[in-house]
Amino acid sequence: MGKQKIALVTGANRGIGFEICRQLAGLGCTVLLGARDIGRGSAAAGLLQDENLEVHAVHVDMNDPTSFSRLHDRIADAYGRLDILVNNAGIAEDWAYTAADVPVSLIQETFVVNFFNLIALTQQLLPLLRASSAGRIVNQSSVLASLTLHSDPDAGLENLKPLAYNASKTAVNAFTVHLAHALKNTTIKVNAAHPGDVVTDLNPNGVINVVDGARTAVELAMLPADGPTGGFFHLKETLPW
Repeated sequence: MGKQKIALVTGANRGIGFEICRQLAGLGCTVLLGARDIGRGSAAAGLLQDENLEVHAVHVDMNDPTSFSRLHDRIADAYGRLDILVNNAGIAEDWAYTAADVPVSLIQETFVVNFFNLIALTQQLLPLLRASSAGRIVNQSSVLASLTLHSDPDAGLENLKPLAYNASKTAVNAFTVHLAHALKNTTIKVNAAHPGDVVTDLNPNGVINVVDGARTAVELAMLPADGPTGGFFHLKETLPW
């Protein structure tokens, strides 16, 4: 049996991120549960520790890149590598607007968290992922990132067009493709995940439970050596860009 995988999940003190932590730990990973509020993160990690899962809270604030370097140093000192990075943290705050009236400041705030700092964190942690024998990066995206589906009047996205959130996830998909290309000669795999329309505190009208919502990210985090890279998936289905 190989050594335990070290996994970091951002935005993980509740919802889909919390369930991703539970499932990865259940598969034998040592999981670092990333949270902006370390108190809430510690409480969430404690719940999983009560299930005899190896989960530890770490501080990572997607509005504060200085937390990224501290996190890098903590992981480097404790483990010397990172096997799995799940970029799950994100915000969606422009549902009341359309592209005709969304404040540009709100677009900028959304891109800072969902795109710019996601890249910054990933780049900060890349040396640790390169130290893994089989690094895996999973970028939590959304079907709402798909320009192909948004352009299809029959795709069911007619009333789901918050520009800031959707465009930030489209950008995350672009980063996924480009990073996979940049790392094509390494053992690191980079993929984007659509969790599905999941029932969470932020989305009480979802249609699938959080257990199923976490599955895509977990599958991509645990891909075998012959698994895909540079793709966009929901469960085992490839989604259009």
